[in-house]
Amino acid sequence: MKLTYEIHDLQPYINWAYFYHAWQLRNPEQQQQTRAEAEQTLARLDGKYHAYALFQLFEAHSEEDDVIVEDTPSKQGSNRWVLPLLRQQETDSDHLCLSDFVHPQHDHIGIFATTVDLGLETDFEQDAYQKMMVQLLADRLAEAAAEKLHEEVRKNIWGYAPNEHLTMEDMHAERFQGIRPAIGYPSLPDTSLNFVLDELLQFKQIGIRLTESGAMKPHASVSGLMIALPAAHYFSIGKIGEDQLRDYAHRRGLPVETLRKFLLTHL
Repeated sequence: MKLTYEIHDLQPYINWAYFYHAWQLRNPEQQQQTRAEAEQTLARLDGKYHAYALFQLFEAHSEEDDVIVEDTPSKQGSNRWVLPLLRQQETDSDHLCLSDFVHPQHDHIGIFATTVDLGLETDFEQDAYQKMMVQLLADRLAEAAAEKLHEEVRKNIWGYAPNEHLTMEDMHAERFQGIRPAIGYPSLPDTSLNFVLDELLQFKQIGIRLTESGAMKPHASVSGLMIALPAAHYFSIGKIGEDQLRDYAHRRGLPVETLRKFLLTHL
């Protein structure tokens, strides 16, 4: 499923706290002034630039620290992907893995990606301030698209929370059922997993390309998983030992040294 969003449709979903943090604004008056400028910029961008989303719901089940993802069965059979995940190893952790939130026999999992028009990162080179303003707004729009998409998934597309009634404050505080862990975030630190998600979704449909490190271009892009289990919650993998690195490399089918580069800051 591919969706296109107008900027004015996403504006209510923007989490301005992260925008202020990016500008390092702590004074409420400065925050108010900069937000007013940002909203004027959004008004000028509206209709000229867009945000995009990809989503697909897959049948899935867990096998220890892996999630097995399958296409909907057809007469031609079904494709099967293994999504290897990492488990907390530190002694003071709960030893969680995202696969713990997927049923070992039969379940579903959502895969998503959101992005913006590349022009938001390339069309404002002449003015350094405007370039930074638009880039930070592009980041917020990609995140807002993920927020809006997740709401539509919960209430309609997947439909596991059809009667949900949350304020924007509730959504930004993650008071909804389920989670949407994003690639590169604490529970999914390996950006090379983007290559697996790309196989599943074909990121090029919305203009995303991957670098050799698995980073997404445009930079203002988000990708990840959607899990519906009410008990699912966010956590950090923390530090990874050599034994887990070797096991993870084996499950990914990649050399240990390749994955060491992706996970260097977590070893």
